[in-house]
Amino acid sequence: MNQTEILKKCFSFMDLTTLHPEDTPAAVKNLVDKVTTLQKEYPSYPLPASVCVFPNLANVVRENRPCEDLHVTAVSSCFPTAQSFLEVKIRECELAVENGADEIDIVLALNKFLAGDEAGAREEIVAMKKAIDAAGARLGRKIVLKVILETGLLKTDELIRKASMLAMEAGADFIKTSTGKVSVNATPEAARVMCEAIRDYYQKTGRKVGFKAAGGIATAEDAIAYYNIGLEILGEEWMVKDTFRFGVSRVGNALMSAIEGKEVKFF
Repeated sequence: MNQTEILKKCFSFMDLTTLHPEDTPAAVKNLVDKVTTLQKEYPSYPLPASVCVFPNLANVVRENRPCEDLHVTAVSSCFPTAQSFLEVKIRECELAVENGADEIDIVLALNKFLAGDEAGAREEIVAMKKAIDAAGARLGRKIVLKVILETGLLKTDELIRKASMLAMEAGADFIKTSTGKVSVNATPEAARVMCEAIRDYYQKTGRKVGFKAAGGIATAEDAIAYYNIGLEILGEEWMVKDTFRFGVSRVGNALMSAIEGKEVKFF
C-alpha cells in the first residue's frame, strides 16, 4: 500500500469531532455539509467514519448527513468527567440514541476505577451498554459503544491495561484513549498498551474490539504513527473503520494537505 492509500485510509477512520460550548445546530450542520461537499469536490476520497457531537445535536447530523454510511457519534455519560449519577448517565445515553446516534462514546467512571472499585466501574459500563442496546433495538438500529479510558490520568501501563480489559469485558465495542479535555490525551505509548490488550482479549475470547485514538492528533504524521501501531500489533484485518478510529478536529485538513501535496483548508 502506497503513502497516499494509507493517508486516505486514515481519512476514512476519522470521527470528525466538534465538542465546544459554543456549538450550535447551524455550526454542526455546516460541518456535515462540508462532508457532502467533499464527495463532490474530492470524489476519490472516502467518507469519514462519523461526525461526533454532543448528544443534543445528534439529530442535526442525522438529518443532514449525505448517507447512512456517515455515522452519528454522540459523547454521553456526562462527558467528559462522567461525574454524575448512574441513572443520569444511562438516561443521557438512551436520549442520545433516540436523538439519532449510531455510536455512543462514554467515559470510564474514573471516580470508581481509581478508588479501587473496579466492579462498580464495570457495572456502569454494563448498565449503559444494556440501555443503548435496548434503545437501539426499539429503533431497529445496532448501536456501537466506545468506552473512553482517559489514559492521561492512568499513570501506569498496568492501569491502562487493566482499564482496557475491564471495558472490553463489560461489553465495549471500542476502547478509546481520551476525551481530549485533559492535559495529556492520546499518546503512542498508551495506544500500544491498549492495542496489545485488544489483541490478547481477542486471542482469549474471539471477539474483535476496536481501538480509537483521540485528543492531540493534529498532523498526518500523528495519524500514520497510530496507524502503524495498529498495523504492527493488531494486523491488517483491524485496519478498517469498523475496528479502528481517530477522534479528530484538526487532522482532516492535515491529511488532505499531505494527499494533495499542498496546503488544504477544507474543514
